[in-house]
Amino acid sequence: MREFARPRVVVSRCLGFDRCRYDGSVIPDPFVSLLKPFVDFLPVCPEMEIGLGVPRPPLRLVKDGDKARLVQPETGMDLTEPMLLFARRFLEGLGEVDGFILKNRSPSCALQDAKIYASVNYGAAIGRRPGLFAEEVKKALPYFPIEEEGRLTNPHIRHHFLTRIFALAELRGVRELGGLVEFHTRYKFVIMAQGQHHLKDLGRIVANPQRLPFPMVFPAYKERFLKALALLPRRGSVVNALEHAFGFVSSSLSPKEKQYFREVLQQYRAGKWPLSVPLSLLRSWAIRFQVEYLLTQRFFSPYPEALVPVSETP
Repeated sequence: MREFARPRVVVSRCLGFDRCRYDGSVIPDPFVSLLKPFVDFLPVCPEMEIGLGVPRPPLRLVKDGDKARLVQPETGMDLTEPMLLFARRFLEGLGEVDGFILKNRSPSCALQDAKIYASVNYGAAIGRRPGLFAEEVKKALPYFPIEEEGRLTNPHIRHHFLTRIFALAELRGVRELGGLVEFHTRYKFVIMAQGQHHLKDLGRIVANPQRLPFPMVFPAYKERFLKALALLPRRGSVVNALEHAFGFVSSSLSPKEKQYFREVLQQYRAGKWPLSVPLSLLRSWAIRFQVEYLLTQRFFSPYPEALVPVSETP
């Protein structure tokens, strides 16, 4: 059985790790719990890190021009600068990580849906924006896998997030040029599913025509790899990768099997069937015909199967 590299993931501490919310509660998250055997979590509560206790008066974001200030209406404290200072110091001392899972709707940790108000003490919310801590994370690591726990209930977003964090954990273990070539080979179809141009760009880097040393090649490859996987793949690009993989087994299939795969591909393209259906077909044929090149591709098994129930596979 294949061993997966363990991703290092920063997580909001309130998501099942500690009673650190403003009201002293903890929020058990099923997905975070599911991840625990496979991931090394680094829990953080930015609000407690800047000296706030539990329980504590709630915080709110208040509009300040095109920015926001983090305030505590009950006490009148402005915690903007302490939060920004903590976030920057935290990120500077963090070391290598592979992703973030942050609490949605939080004035510190939300990625996009924290409420913002026109004033400190009254009125309804006038919009939504990132929390201050999350905003600093996104600025520092713009292409990293950073998600809110609410969005990870979506099977497509979850699959993409898991693919990325396990890929980065595996990439983190690469120590020399030969290992980088092998990594790139294993992720060929994952990259292709993001877009053919990404595969060409990364192929040029790993080909290394200038014969640059590994310490120069690796950062360039990692940065481009992060950019390649930053967005959810389009179905057209995924279909292209599936068709390329099909080319490795098609000559061994009967006409009816080929026709059935085309029908499956059409159903996937139309959004009627999940990606797991054509992937399972291709993987079964790769096993049947012992196509080793396909069997090593992370496209078919990017993370431990136990992490996503069959009913939720994208």
